[in-house]
Amino acid sequence: MNPTIQSAGAIPRALPISGWEDFLREGEAYLKTGTGAHARGRKAFTPEILYNIVTMSIEKLVMAALMQRGALPYNHTMADLVEALEWVAPLEIGELKAALLDLDRYQEICDIDAFNIRPPGPEEIPDMLALAERLRQLVHRLVGQY
Repeated sequence: MNPTIQSAGAIPRALPISGWEDFLREGEAYLKTGTGAHARGRKAFTPEILYNIVTMSIEKLVMAALMQRGALPYNHTMADLVEALEWVAPLEIGELKAALLDLDRYQEICDIDAFNIRPPGPEEIPDMLALAERLRQLVHRLVGQY
């Protein structure tokens, strides 16, 4: 087996990839922005905008965990991020996997011929924010920062 490529979901490296801390801070900042905007009921932050803020937070948080463990996903779709995270933390991702993958149903934009966007309803945002917060807690455990 080629030691450089051991999984379809991630390309492992021997050492952490520099900059993972920046991804962690950025992911937390996106989550803080989304949580605050939702709590204050700011009209400018529509459910679609909040969805995008939440998914940016999730992407940054997952990248922080992967990079800290010396891995990268093949792409940045939610499915690829989850697959790579599952490769580096298979036991920990279990309870979050289905909910993270479910986020892709709002924006199917990879195939230009089957482009589909369905904005979430306002009632869906609290669950998305809670999911991102649970992921944030998991990432902190994975990278050793509590």
